Amino acid sequence: MFINNNFKNKLYNIIFETDTFAGKAFDIILIVTILCNSILIVAESIDVVKSSYGVFTNFLGWFFLIVFSVEYFLRIFVSKRKRDYIFSFFGIIDILAILPVYLGLFFPQAKFLVVIRIFRLLRLFSIFKMARYIHESSHLIRALKASKPKILVFLFTIIFIIVMVGAMMYTIEGPKNGFDNIPESMYWAIVTVSTVGYGDISPQTPVGKLLSSLLMITAYGIIAVPTGIISHELALTSKNVAEIKTCSKCSSNAHSNDDKYCPKCGIPYE
Repeated sequence: MFINNNFKNKLYNIIFETDTFAGKAFDIILIVTILCNSILIVAESIDVVKSSYGVFTNFLGWFFLIVFSVEYFLRIFVSKRKRDYIFSFFGIIDILAILPVYLGLFFPQAKFLVVIRIFRLLRLFSIFKMARYIHESSHLIRALKASKPKILVFLFTIIFIIVMVGAMMYTIEGPKNGFDNIPESMYWAIVTVSTVGYGDISPQTPVGKLLSSLLMITAYGIIAVPTGIISHELALTSKNVAEIKTCSKCSSNAHSNDDKYCPKCGIPYE
């Protein structure tokens, strides 16, 4: 029993931790495997590759499936809190990356959803001690949260404009010019406001062209609004929030910028 627990502890340190050489090597190999699998999935969607190298890509696909399946069940086996891992963000990502391949036996297109496992690359931040980037991203998150009320008001305004213009274009142009109903006209308004302009529907009457021109001119201002809101909040956040040093090993924050050593693990700040 002691040997079994000791073995599980060693496996746990390798699979879940990055402080040891073996743990870091495991994560790097896993990340390279995920990248190769993602490239394979993208290449397999190309008909020329599939017809020329179908046998080889199928073999690699099953190989990666076995590797990821073994890795998933190993994580459950060595996990000290199995339920916490299974329902954690990475636990859900891991199972969602395996299931589509098995579902692909019945629904062929479903297997391409395994590319969701690319979210595992977020582990790069902990493997290569990139905690400082996570700390910097907190400024953006705070700015987005502060912008939420203004963004919601902006979105409701856009919805109002789209519904109103859609109804007007349906009345002006009608089914004979491609505006078959109000939802179809609203789709045209969304495409126009976003400045994408697919061109599958276009106004033909002078009044319709005038309305669409006004909408397109308005769209340029609309695009700038959310950018300005978030930029303003980001500037305020960066100004008001003091830059606190973050430990590259344990991700703990310093008590002040004058600290030279991490208060938790004691290593010097870079």
